[in-house]
Amino acid sequence: MSHEPKRILHVVTYMGRGGIETMLMNYYRHIDRTKLQFDFLVHRDFRADFDDEIEAMGGRIYRMPPMNPLKRSYWKALDVFFRSHPYEIVHCHLNYKSGIVLAAARRTGVPIRIAHAHTASMSAGWSKLARILMKPMIPFTATHYMACSRNAGNAIFGKKSTMLLPNALDAATLRFDVQIRGQMRRALGLEQAYTLMHVGRFGSEKNHTFLLDAFAEVLKQEPDAKLLLAGDGELRAAMEERAAGLPEGAVRFLGVRSDVPELMQAADVFVFPSLFEGLPVTMIEAQAAGLPCIKSASVTDECIVTDLVESLPADNPKAWADAILDRKNTPRTDRVDEIRAHGYDITTAAEKLSRFYLNGEAL
Repeated sequence: MSHEPKRILHVVTYMGRGGIETMLMNYYRHIDRTKLQFDFLVHRDFRADFDDEIEAMGGRIYRMPPMNPLKRSYWKALDVFFRSHPYEIVHCHLNYKSGIVLAAARRTGVPIRIAHAHTASMSAGWSKLARILMKPMIPFTATHYMACSRNAGNAIFGKKSTMLLPNALDAATLRFDVQIRGQMRRALGLEQAYTLMHVGRFGSEKNHTFLLDAFAEVLKQEPDAKLLLAGDGELRAAMEERAAGLPEGAVRFLGVRSDVPELMQAADVFVFPSLFEGLPVTMIEAQAAGLPCIKSASVTDECIVTDLVESLPADNPKAWADAILDRKNTPRTDRVDEIRAHGYDITTAAEKLSRFYLNGEAL
C-alpha cells in the first residue's frame, strides 16, 4: 500500500538564487522525497530560477500578493489559502516578518509553525518597521524557532530556545579541481590575472561601494587584477556606474549564475564586506573551494570553519587591499573534510531536518 509523503510548506519571498533559497534547495535535493515533500508559498507572481526544479521534484508553488500587512486584502488572502490548503508544518523564512504568516497559520489550526532567522540585522527602513510592529508577533504565533547562526537567532528571537540549522551544502561539488580552474579561467579570459570574487545581491547591506573602493586600491599595486561580481539587485546599475571609473574590463558584472562552484575554482580570493548577515552560505562555499577569504568583521565569525578566513572592519579600503594582496599565491588545498567536520555536510544535516519534520526530534 503506497503512502503519500508528508508535505512541508516553506514560506519565502520567491525562489530565486539567493542565500535562503539556495539553502532550501540544498536540503530539498537531499531529503528522501518518498517520505517528505517541500511546497512553497511565494510572494511574487513571476516564475523564478528554482521553480522548474521544484516542480520537477514534485513540489508545489503557491503564489500570494507581495506582503503588505497594512492591507486587509493580504490578511484575507492568507486566511483563504490556509483554510483551503491544510498543512501540519509551516516553515517561514521571512525573518522578523514571519509572525504575519504564522498568525494566519495559527488561526487556521496549523499545529507546527516554525519561524526561521536568516539575518542578524535590525537596521533602518522596512527592517526597522518590522522590528517595531512585527517582531513582537513571533512569540505568539510560532511554536518552534530555527536560525542559521546564534547571532541571527539572538537578533530576532532573543532568549528563546532556538535550534540551529546549518546552511549546509554538498561540499564535494566545491572541492578544488585544478582542471576546472584552468577551464574556467580560459573561458573567462582571466589568463594570469589575480582574480577577486564576490557573490551577493546588489543591496546596501552587501556593501559593494566599499568593495569597489578596496578594489581600486588593489589596482594601484596589481593593475591587471580582476573583480568578479555574481548577483543582481536594485543597486547593480549604480555599482556599474561607479565601476566605470576603473580600467575597462577590470570589474565583471556576471549577473545571477548557476555555476558559482565553477567560478570559485577560477578565483584567487573571495571578498565579503557585508554590513550584516545571518550566516552567509557563500562563505562556507568559498572555504570548501579552498579560497582564501577576506570578510567584514560585522559578519559573524560562526562562518569561519577553516584557517582561510581573515576578518577586517569594513572601514579602510587600503587595509583591505593589503590583506587581499597578501593572499596572492596562497596554495589551494582540499578543505572538504574540514567543512564536513563543522556540521555543514548536507547529507547529515538533511537527515537531521527530516527526523525533526517526521518525528519531532530536535536538531
